[in-house]
Amino acid sequence: MGDILVGACSWTDRMLVSSGWYPRGRRDAEGRLRHYASRLPVVEVDSGYYALPGRRNSELWVERTPDGFRFDVKAFSLLTGHPTRPEALPADLRDRPVDGALLDEVWGRFAEAVGPLREAGRLGAVLFQFPPRFAPGARAERTLEECAERTAGWPLAVEFRHPGWWEAERAEDTLALLSGLGATAVGVDMAQGLTGSLPPVAPVSRPALAVVRFHGRSKDWGRGGKEDRFRHDYDVSELAAWVPRLRRAAERTDELHVLFNNCCADAAVRAAETMRGLLIPPRR
Repeated sequence: MGDILVGACSWTDRMLVSSGWYPRGRRDAEGRLRHYASRLPVVEVDSGYYALPGRRNSELWVERTPDGFRFDVKAFSLLTGHPTRPEALPADLRDRPVDGALLDEVWGRFAEAVGPLREAGRLGAVLFQFPPRFAPGARAERTLEECAERTAGWPLAVEFRHPGWWEAERAEDTLALLSGLGATAVGVDMAQGLTGSLPPVAPVSRPALAVVRFHGRSKDWGRGGKEDRFRHDYDVSELAAWVPRLRRAAERTDELHVLFNNCCADAAVRAAETMRGLLIPPRR
């Protein structure tokens, strides 16, 4: 069975910082990350989606975490076709038209930013989360092929928000597509019965890495603010139901990342610690 790493999708979320999970004396930028890394072995950098990251932050993250710790970095919004505010770009790029030259520059700067994590062996995955309008079809497949070319040598992971990718009659084709591109297919847990609901699967498309992200089960998925869409406090029974599925995935891959994206005070880190205990019982 491969290594199972369980963590949260941020260590700097405002609600987490104010929840009291960080002890006194460890609430500054360095202290928070060192404390988080002492409790959990992997974290997702979701800030990379909202603003183009810089190399210096990655250098500091390497300094503040132990060997074996993993960062999964969420790709910048412009690279996945999401609306992107000019303010999210560095000042010298904000007045430029969104064309091929700008995209080339953004790709280059994103690669530079994650470089220290790659060089130190701390980069677990680069997550490309595509928007709900990114439906299966030839155009989407061309985009995925270009993404794979741009990220050659990176641990590429792909999360779909359009449920068509994982419908029963297409799921095997989706797995084959991602496998052929050398990309990790990302599974999700979310509320079921909604228009955009994806099935609760833990796909394995790449033997080196599998990823499952837990978004919570809010009925406000797809509407309202971030806290409405992702607010959920997982109970033990909800987590335990996933254990057999996750263990089967771990048996087919070298490393499995299980990440919690439910923002409600310290709900994500608490769920991560509970799930870690369920998946990796203490040795006797």
